[in-house]
Amino acid sequence: MYRFINTRPNRRHNRRPGLPRRWSRFMLWLLASVFGLILVGAALQWHKGSPQCSFPLKAADPNVRPHEYQNTFATYKQFGPKCPISSLELHGPYEPVCPDRPSMLAAMSSGGRIGRDAIYIPRGCDMRWYTTEEVCKILGRFSQVILVGDSMLRHVIGALNIIVREDLGYGGVTDWNFDSREMERCFCNDQFDVTDCSVQGIYKTEDVIKHDPGSLACPRLVPGWSTDLRMEQMVRHPIEDVELERLEKAIDTKSKSNSRKAFILGHGLWNNLELDKSKAWLDTVVKIIDSRLQLRRRYYRNMPILLMTPNAAGEKKPDEYIVTQGNKALVRFEHAMAQEAAKQKIDHLGTWNMSIQANLYDGVHMDMKGNLLKAMMVVNWLHLLAKEEDVAKIRREPIITE
Repeated sequence: MYRFINTRPNRRHNRRPGLPRRWSRFMLWLLASVFGLILVGAALQWHKGSPQCSFPLKAADPNVRPHEYQNTFATYKQFGPKCPISSLELHGPYEPVCPDRPSMLAAMSSGGRIGRDAIYIPRGCDMRWYTTEEVCKILGRFSQVILVGDSMLRHVIGALNIIVREDLGYGGVTDWNFDSREMERCFCNDQFDVTDCSVQGIYKTEDVIKHDPGSLACPRLVPGWSTDLRMEQMVRHPIEDVELERLEKAIDTKSKSNSRKAFILGHGLWNNLELDKSKAWLDTVVKIIDSRLQLRRRYYRNMPILLMTPNAAGEKKPDEYIVTQGNKALVRFEHAMAQEAAKQKIDHLGTWNMSIQANLYDGVHMDMKGNLLKAMMVVNWLHLLAKEEDVAKIRREPIITE
């Protein structure tokens, strides 16, 4: 008889000593879980250090920033059915607030709108929307705030004048010498949209003090307020000698009580976005400012100068400029000038993102709402600039280096 011999190994008796099978599976699961947590932590750490920040979708606490949930223009002159512009149309308060200039400028330059002419949402962190009194206090920390550039800068100072005069109807223009036709034609948005009105913009606060001092809110809200807010028009390179001389004379070097100054520069379209000419223009203007104030010797951080690059191109942009000044050219120009600003040790604010879905009434310039938003961005930059200098002084850090 044949016997059937079981040649299969007896697994019960030949199993290698160790933990039971269920414990082996548990250990594998545990190791996989730990490894997964490590990967998630690494990803979060990378995201935290990455410059690509998400939109700040968390609304600010109304108890912390109450006035930003109110229309700050509601008490301005001429606000009403004929000029119903609200600050709530321009800015919605989000958290967190940008803690310093680099983060604020990056957030303002790279934000966006959810829909045409919708509220502009900064990317990563938010700016503040200040009341007139707060704007006056921020400006009051500077003896001079000087804008140098073309019509886009002229519109920014127009918007700043609307705020410091608390007048939506005529705050940005020389209404004290208007006739009845100009009073009708240059009202509200038309301060910016009508060329004949825009060129009658207010270039210096001293002109307001001379011709209509009662319209200036800052001396009333901040006793002793005496900031020299002015615009010097320089639209192209080469710059005319008379314009260079005028800028040199405008920069006050005699003031002792408050010598803090800030400069906002803008250039590009008049030189057809030609980089060599724009860089030469910027270099010339910065050298004049530096020669008067010795900023390169005094500041180891960026100098108190902000470069604002041009708006996006709108649908009404003249056809002959589509190639040389279209959106592709404007984006490239903005990136190149941002790099040039870094080389010059000055700050940069890009306006392409904030204007691409906004109302560009002639395909080039923003309306009053867009310029009020720009003006508030400038005020936020000024606030952080002054704040950082004050903190450095308190800590006794060397702002000035020999």
